[in-house]
This record gives sequence, structure tokens and C-alpha cells, in this order.
Amino acid sequence: MLAYVIQRVLQGIVVIFLVSFATFAILQLAPGSPVDILIGEAQVSQAQIDAIERKWGLDKPWYVQYGTWLGNVVQLDFGQSVIRTGTPVSQMVMEAAPATLRLNAMSLGLSLLVALPLGIFAAVRRHSFFDYASTFGSTLGVAVPNYWLGLMLIILFSLWLGWLPSYGSDGWRSAILPVSVLAAEEMAILARLSRGATLEVLNQDHVTTARAKGLSRGAVLRRHVVRNALLPIVTVLGYRIAFILSGTIVIETIFSWSGIGRLFIDSIYRLDYQVVQAIVLLLATIVVVVNLLTDLAYAYIDPRIRLR
Repeated sequence: MLAYVIQRVLQGIVVIFLVSFATFAILQLAPGSPVDILIGEAQVSQAQIDAIERKWGLDKPWYVQYGTWLGNVVQLDFGQSVIRTGTPVSQMVMEAAPATLRLNAMSLGLSLLVALPLGIFAAVRRHSFFDYASTFGSTLGVAVPNYWLGLMLIILFSLWLGWLPSYGSDGWRSAILPVSVLAAEEMAILARLSRGATLEVLNQDHVTTARAKGLSRGAVLRRHVVRNALLPIVTVLGYRIAFILSGTIVIETIFSWSGIGRLFIDSIYRLDYQVVQAIVLLLATIVVVVNLLTDLAYAYIDPRIRLR
């Protein structure tokens, strides 16, 4: 087990390095320069522009800039924002992180709370009206883009009905719409997955044996069905966290939610390379760690699986 964990950690480090390198290369190919944002419409001489570039290291070749950035990251120094001069990038990310974590935690919690019982009950009541309705709803939830759903909810609940705010991250009412949009797709996917996994387990021999012994339906579900059906759900759940994080970038922009996603988009528009690099590095690290924890959870849920 220890050798497997070490191997996965080393693989994760390589993945994070490649992601950071690709992000840096793409930013270098992007049109414009942070210097253009800094000077704006001001009339400055070429000597002043050269001085600004020297201050931020933009006059050096791209590989030297990347090497300098990577060396600082190893020392947990993510640099300073070019736009918010003097503000450490780590401070900006830490200020935005709580809002994003809160949004993702509520969305994931709502998804699990609704989707798992929904999928299990649909499998137990197979071919019933409830099963067909939940299947239709799950298909619709996967097909509808979250950005379109977010805009429609804003029009309905904010503009027409006036019940909920259309933007901001202050108070529980402002979280209802973005949480609902983020959770919609996850609920659809997890409901379909839990239904399929439950149907597969219900047809296995050990479940038939448990019924033959006279166990009640509830006991069979609790002891023999739900636990075994959790394995594929946990498998996908780790990967879905990455999709929630990527979806957060879009949703935070639509609802003006003051989180990492909105900071990421604003930094791209303003060519604040240091902030973009730090956020990409953070998200890549989270995905790698979550995937590792997902693999380790296999052995706990299903003792038949041994990681080697």
C-alpha cells in the first residue's frame, strides 16, 4: 500500500508540473502583455516600459521566467500580483478560497443528499412512474448546460419573481441559485449512476440468498445492496469534484460570486499571469489529491480490492 501511495504521489507531481508548464506556455502565446494593462492609456517612454519589464522579469526569456516562478513555488512563494501591485498572490487566493469552498461543499452535499436516495429508490421501484420520471429528469439535467440554466434561473427568480438576488455572495439567499445550478448536473449524473449500480447489485446471488433467508427489504438494502453499490459511485465522485471546480469558474462569473473562479477569469482578462498560474496549480493539486483519495477509498468500501 505504501509503495502504491508513493508511486501515485510521484505521478501526481509530474502531472502538476506538466499542467503548470502548459499553462505558462499558453499564457506566453496569448496576445497582449501585463505591461499594456499597467500603463493603460498613459503616455510613457520606451525607457519606462523597459524599466517596468525589468521589475517584473518580463524582459527575460520565457523559460527563464518559468524557472524563476517554479523555484519560488517550491519555496511556497507565489509572487505578487501585477495588477494589484504589492499584494501577494497567496493572499488573493486565500481571500477568494472560502467562498469557492462554501459553494462547492453546499453543491456536493445537496447532490449526494438528493441523488443517492433518488437513484436507489428508482432502482427498487424499477419500471414504475417514479423510475421513469427520475430517469427523464436525470437525462434533462445532464443535457442542459449549466450556464444556460443559470441565466434562466436569474430571469425567473430574480427578474420576474424578485425572490432571490441575481449576483453577490453575501447571505444564504444569494447562494441558492448558484448552488442549485452547480448541483443540478451532479444530481443527474449521480442519480443515474446510483440507479444502475443498485440494479446490478439487486440481481446478484448474495442478495437473492439474503431474501431467501427471510430478511426484510430494508435490511437487504442496508446490509447487502447500498454498501456494494457505493463502489462505482465513489469511483466517479472523485472525478466529478474536478468538474464541479471547473463549473465553479463559469457559475461564479455568471452570479458575480467572489471566489476563485471569478478571480481566475478576472486575472485572465487583465493578464495577471502570477495569479492565473497559482490558481491553475491549486486546482491541479486538488484534482490529483482527490483522485488519490478516491483510489484509496476502494479498498475500504470493497475488501475484495487490494491496491498493489
